[in-house]
Amino acid sequence: MTEKTKGPVLVELDETAEQVTPADAPSIEDAPPRGAAMQSVASLAARPRSPLVRWFWGLLLAVIGFFLSLSAWNALSSLLESNPVLGLAASVLVGAFVLVALGVALRELAAFSRLSRIDKLSVAANAALAANDLKGARAVIKGLTRLYGQRPEAKLAIARMLEREAEMLDADSLLALAERELLSPLDAAALKEVETAARQVATVTALVPLALADVVAALTANLRMIRRVAEIYGGRSGTLGAWRLTRAVLSHLVATGALAVGDDLLGSVAGGSILGKLSRRFGEGLVNAALTARVGVAAMEVCRPLSFTAQPRPSVTTTVRRSVTGLFEPKE
Repeated sequence: MTEKTKGPVLVELDETAEQVTPADAPSIEDAPPRGAAMQSVASLAARPRSPLVRWFWGLLLAVIGFFLSLSAWNALSSLLESNPVLGLAASVLVGAFVLVALGVALRELAAFSRLSRIDKLSVAANAALAANDLKGARAVIKGLTRLYGQRPEAKLAIARMLEREAEMLDADSLLALAERELLSPLDAAALKEVETAARQVATVTALVPLALADVVAALTANLRMIRRVAEIYGGRSGTLGAWRLTRAVLSHLVATGALAVGDDLLGSVAGGSILGKLSRRFGEGLVNAALTARVGVAAMEVCRPLSFTAQPRPSVTTTVRRSVTGLFEPKE
């Protein structure tokens, strides 16, 4: 038998072969944060609904409701025949449930009515401004007085506004007076809600690494924010009203491209260089906070009975900086 030689084996390399080192490897460029959570929320809320799908769900709910009602009626009738006492108790419970359901439905209808009332005031104010209609502007002032007259914190502002109403000789100055005296405190309160929502979204996105947690947090925070903004401006909305407002706001922002993340947004949020020093999750948190601020400002414009004319429109950049100051870096 031939003995096998044990030891190192020398492999000769071709001297003409190109030597590749780790330094020659192409660099991997990390894509900038794009606010994935808010983009997902926008796609969910602003997705156009097909009429066929609406008919499907409407008919499905109608069929289920019909057969549930029929089953409940048959069950109550049988129970009343077999045991009148238990049948009476079940009838009382069903009746109480029906009354509560009617109360919820009436509350939703009242919420839609309040939102419609604010929409009418906004349309009337814009028409009065366009035509410089002093009479129409005074009618808007009366509507604002009826809308906010029951609020104790607004009584002093309404009194100052009505005291100076006779001094205003054109629609522009009269509606500007209403903005300064009556709506400025409401704008400040609504802006605080926007800052709070932006801070919550940024914190959850940056600190919670669970899948879909940032999407759920962004959706919940934005729904709560839009609902609170509507309540501040007098359009207290129910569950369906809040969802309708959310769809309207996000659909408008998606249609106008305002939810697209561009270099201007990245630069305005963190100045570019700071964003590059942060981790990926912190960068996503900042961008999601900025997009939430955009949604909040749009909600203020939708829910406000008067357009931003005399008062400046809130700045998204200032809002998001105030909301995340001290969150990712110490205050100066």
